[in-house]
Order: sequence, then C-alpha cells, then structure tokens
Amino acid sequence: MKAMALPRNTNGASAVPPFPTIDQVMVEERAQAFGKRSIKTSAKLQGLKLAISMMDLTTLEGKDTPGKVAFLCRKAMQPMDPRYAVPSCAAVCVYPNLVRAAKKFLGESGVKVASVATAFPTGLMPLRLKLEEVRSAARDGADEIDMVIDRGVFLGGDHKRIADEIAATKEACGEAHLKVILETGELQTYDNVRIASEIAMRNGADFIKTSTGKVSPAATMPVTLVMLEAIRDYFYETGIRIGMKPAGGIRTAKQALAYLVMVKETLGDDWLTPDLFRFGASTLANDVLMQIAKTVDGNYQSADYFSLP
Repeated sequence: MKAMALPRNTNGASAVPPFPTIDQVMVEERAQAFGKRSIKTSAKLQGLKLAISMMDLTTLEGKDTPGKVAFLCRKAMQPMDPRYAVPSCAAVCVYPNLVRAAKKFLGESGVKVASVATAFPTGLMPLRLKLEEVRSAARDGADEIDMVIDRGVFLGGDHKRIADEIAATKEACGEAHLKVILETGELQTYDNVRIASEIAMRNGADFIKTSTGKVSPAATMPVTLVMLEAIRDYFYETGIRIGMKPAGGIRTAKQALAYLVMVKETLGDDWLTPDLFRFGASTLANDVLMQIAKTVDGNYQSADYFSLP
C-alpha cells in the first residue's frame, strides 16, 4: 500500500505516517517464491557478473591492516582472470581509519570507498561524536558512508530522534552518499522494518541497508522484500529512487540470483544497477566467481584458486 505523504520539519526530519500492518504470511511466501525461478545459462552468467558489479567487498575486523585493505582493493578492481570479462566490484567497505589507505590503493579505478560510521555496529555514542566520525571519513575520501541507527532509541518509540540523527548525518556526509543500516535482526517485526525504512528514506538516505553483518539474523529475503516495497511506494509518491543493500548472511551465487530476481520483479530493471542495488559481501564473492568459472568452462575450479576476501 502506498505510504502517506508527510511534510518535513525545518531541519529536514519527519515523523512517521501510519502504515497498514505487514502481512507476514504473504511476505514470506512471496519471498520464498523468488528462489524457485528457473534461470537459463546465458541469463545466469549475465546475472552472476551483474552481482559482482554490485558487491561492496567488506572487511570490518579488529585485525584489519592497510595491507589487508590493499589486498581487498586489488580483488575489487580485478575479481577474476580477465578472460572471464568480469566487471570490477562497486566498492570496498572499511572502518574510518582505513579510508585513506583504501582511497590510495583504488586510485582512479572507479571502485568506491565506503566507510562505516556513527559508532558501528551499535550506534551507541553521543551524536556529536558520531557526526565527527562521519566528517572525518568524508574528509579522508570516503565516497559512501554506512551509518547505523540506534535500535534502542527506535524500539523505545522515539522515531523523531532517529529521523533527526539521520538528517544530521546526511548533512555531515557532504558529497558522500549515505547508506542507513537498520539492523533488521534487532527490529523484531516487519512493521518496524517498514517504519524504519520510511524514516530513513524521508530524512536523507541514498540507500537503505539491512544489517551490519554483526547480528543474526542479518539479511533475509522477506525483510529485503519489505524494504524493496517501501522503496517502490516511496518512488511512486515522490519520484525519488532510493537504493537497497542487503548485507550479511548472503553466501551463495544461488541466493544472489534470487535477490536479483526479487529486485527485478519488485522494482524493475531501473534498479538492476550498482547505483541502486548492492550486496554486502565477504564470503559471497568467491562462490559467485566459482559459478562463473563453472558456467564458462564447464567445470568447477577449486576454492583454493580464489583469494579470500
């Protein structure tokens, strides 16, 4: 159902209009059906390459180093032997202190630098410190900022505070695009996922993103479908295209193709571009690359032939 229009307040934030309850049974049954589509070989290869082009290769560990980031950047720029004609990945996602290293290694390759911020993954930090972290990452060259909402504040019902923080973060991003992480595994209901999606879109999000990858469950197809439908309805209302990024728990090429089918059937071909759809990827990339090799060569290559993310 189409969302109700709602005027913004003076700082760009808005409250949340009322929404009908999400039909859990329908969402879950429809999401399950997308994984059962039959995809022909030529379309499969095209879809696998498209999935690679939509990946944000990610490393968000305490032991991350500039050397590890350089390795990831090389993989993002050339994921596979050139004979397979596989495109580069969309972005490399790192912690703010490694943005400069990623920017240096990626150079003019066209691969974006994404940085998590706002006290990732919990969001539990005073707003002024969150905003300074965002500004610092943007100054260091981040093309994209992945912020997290404070789920405790959201679940406590203070939706205006969430809206205000997203609007302030968008302003702090400057020219960088803003992805708003909802951490859907902690939002408890599909209704909450829909409401959080609306808050993010109405207050500056360029993308809405399911998860940090640090909480289980992370991305699921039903949750992603709820968010895609929110994006669709927001586009019908405003004419503004918002991007989508499922992240965490997507590990196989088969799953990635099912997500692409869901995007196509929910939002249409316009969203089948890295500008509007991304995968948060750590383990996913190698399975997709193995499937590309199998489709082209007729046999699997060992996983040992592919570098770890």
